[in-house]
Amino acid sequence: MRTLRELCVFCGSSTGTNPTHSANAKALAELMVADDIGLVYGGGETGLMGLIADTILALGGRVTGVIPVSLGKEVAHRGLTELIETDTMHQRKALMYERSDSFIAMPGGFGTLEEVAEVATWRQIGVHDKPVGFLDSDGFYTQLLAWFDRAVDDGLLKAKNRQLIHASADPAALLDMLRSDDVAYEPKWQ
Repeated sequence: MRTLRELCVFCGSSTGTNPTHSANAKALAELMVADDIGLVYGGGETGLMGLIADTILALGGRVTGVIPVSLGKEVAHRGLTELIETDTMHQRKALMYERSDSFIAMPGGFGTLEEVAEVATWRQIGVHDKPVGFLDSDGFYTQLLAWFDRAVDDGLLKAKNRQLIHASADPAALLDMLRSDDVAYEPKWQ
């Protein structure tokens, strides 16, 4: 069983129109504080990003935001436990990944997809051994998860490496999956 201490959450900088996503952000935040899991995230004060950070802070939890200076002037959340400003987006991501022991993608757009794809790829090639999960809020990631399965069926993704990705619509179940993750990656080129 893994101990989760610092969870990196990728999610939208807007809340969107589906109230289930906001409800799940709050539920995940409550579970994290109850289990003494700190949040590492992109440092924004708006959208699902701001909602999960604000909920954790209101409940007395820890929040570390990492944001590039270029974005920080306009969207940085100034009430965090720790706000780290970086020079570039690449430095931001590297620091977020380094400071976290697991990752969850909540609903979001291009940035969310790019960040979770990178950590999933890094796990697949052995750069890290940190669990990666998708909070499939109201079926948000169902088609992407089906695409992963199709990649396995078409011989483009090893079945063992598909198991590196966890998904659930329930925040508590997803945290349990990350804690119990014991899947070792299979080298991609063998």
